[in-house]
Amino acid sequence: MTIKDLNPKIVWNNFYGLTQVPRPSKHEAKVQEYLLKWGKDHGVDVKKDDTGNIIFTAPATPGMENRRGVILQGHMDMVPQKTGDSKHDFLTDPISTMIDGDWVTADRTTLGADNGIGVAMGLSVLEDKTIKHGPVEVLVTYDEETGMTGANSLKPGVLKGDILINLDSEEEGELCVGCAGGLDASIDFKYRTYKTPEGHVGYKLTVKGLQGGHSGMDISLYRANANKAVARMLLPVMEKFGVKVADFTGGSLRNAIPFEATAVLAVPADKAKKVKETVEAVFADIKKEFIDSDPGAEMFFEKEKAAPARYISGGVMLRAVKTMMACPAGVVRMSRTMEGLTETSTNMAIVRTQKGHLTIHSLMRSAVDSSKAYLAEKMRCLAELAGAEITFKGGYSGWTPKLDTPMNKVMMEQFKKVYGKDMKIMATHGGLECAIMGAKYPNWEMVSVGPTIKYPHSPDERVNIASVERTWNYLKAVLEAVPTK
Repeated sequence: MTIKDLNPKIVWNNFYGLTQVPRPSKHEAKVQEYLLKWGKDHGVDVKKDDTGNIIFTAPATPGMENRRGVILQGHMDMVPQKTGDSKHDFLTDPISTMIDGDWVTADRTTLGADNGIGVAMGLSVLEDKTIKHGPVEVLVTYDEETGMTGANSLKPGVLKGDILINLDSEEEGELCVGCAGGLDASIDFKYRTYKTPEGHVGYKLTVKGLQGGHSGMDISLYRANANKAVARMLLPVMEKFGVKVADFTGGSLRNAIPFEATAVLAVPADKAKKVKETVEAVFADIKKEFIDSDPGAEMFFEKEKAAPARYISGGVMLRAVKTMMACPAGVVRMSRTMEGLTETSTNMAIVRTQKGHLTIHSLMRSAVDSSKAYLAEKMRCLAELAGAEITFKGGYSGWTPKLDTPMNKVMMEQFKKVYGKDMKIMATHGGLECAIMGAKYPNWEMVSVGPTIKYPHSPDERVNIASVERTWNYLKAVLEAVPTK
C-alpha cells in the first residue's frame, strides 16, 4: 500500500505528485514547471506572476456565481532536512514516503507535508468537479521557508477574491486568525587563522540525536539547541586547557531548531584526558536537563588522525563562544492573553566558520512588534559588547487577529456541522504569509486551517492520515457556505 491508496485519493495523489518533484526553498524551478503543466493538463487557467508565484483561477460552479471570491493559499517549497546517515539529494531525488500506522512520514528526511498537503488540497478543489464553490483562486507562493519571498513579492491587485483561506496550519480543529512577526539577525566575527603548534592532537566534538523541529511551532517544547550545547562544552575546555577551535558548524535553516552541531578542535596532547572528562561531564548535565524533551541526545568526542593545520584566533573564538552562551535561544515570553501561545522567542539557528568569518544566525519571532524590536536591541548590544557586527533583515509584522468577521462565523459553523463540536480559535507563533499579504490586501478576511502535522522542519515530520480526510471534507463544506457578495 502506498500513499496513493489513501483516502481521499484525489488529495493524496496530488500530494504524491508533489513529493516526486524536488522543491527545496530557493530551488523551486522544477515545481513551478510542474504546477504550470498541472494546470494545463487539467484545463485550469494558470499563470506565473512576475516573480515566481503560481496562480490558478477557476470560475464559480453553476448557481454559486453570487458568492464572494475565495483564495486558497499555500507554498510550494519545503524545508530540506535529513538525518546524518541519509544520502538523499533534495535537488534531484523524490521524497520517499512511508505509511507508519496512522501517519505518513518519509525515509530519514522531511516529508514536505508542510506545505505540500495544503497545496494538494488547493489543486484538488480545482480538479474535483463535484465541489460547489464560488469564484476560486489558488495561490501557490515560493520560498516561504527561508524568507517568505513569494508573499513579499506578491503585487496588490493581482488577486480578485476578498477571502483568504491559508492552508498552512498544522493542527486539525484549530482556526488560526493571527501569527507572529519575525526578524533575522546575523552576528559576524572576523577572524584570522594561525598555524597549530606542535604538541596538539585533533578531536571532533559532535552533538546529534536532538529532535530539532519548527522554530515557531516547537520552540515552546524546550528542546535542546545543538549550537548551544557545543558552545557550553567548548567554553570550559578553552578557558581551562587552552583548546583551540578550527571549525564550528551547527544547524542548517533559520527556522529549524538545530539538532546537530560539530566543532573541530586542536587539543594539547598532555591535557586530552582532562578535556575529554570535562566535555563528558558537561554533556551529562545537558542530557539530564533535556531528558524529557530530547531523550535521544548523543555526544561524540572522537580523535582525528591529525590535528587541524590551522586554528581560529583564540581571542575571537572565545568571544564568539561566550556570545553563543549569552545569546537568547528559546522562549522569551509566553502570551498573557492566549493560553499556551508563545509570544516572543529566538532560535539561534545556524553557526558557521568560513573564509575568515564566524557567523551566528538567529530568527526572532514575536506577536508584539515592540517586543521584537526590544529583543533586536538586546541582540545588538550583545554583539557590540562582544566586538562583532550585527545585521538585521527579513523583518515583517505580525497578523493581528480579527475575531468577529463573517468568514470566521462560516468557518466555525461548518466545523460544528462536520465535526459535531466547537472549533478552537487561536493564533500561532509560527510565521504565516497572511501577515505579509494582508498588508497588501487590507480588504481581505483571512483564516488559516490544516490537518495535523507533527515535527515539521525535521526528519521526523509526519502528517496524520485521518485528519487529512476530515480537513478535506471540512474545506469542501466551507467553500459551499461562503457568504454572498
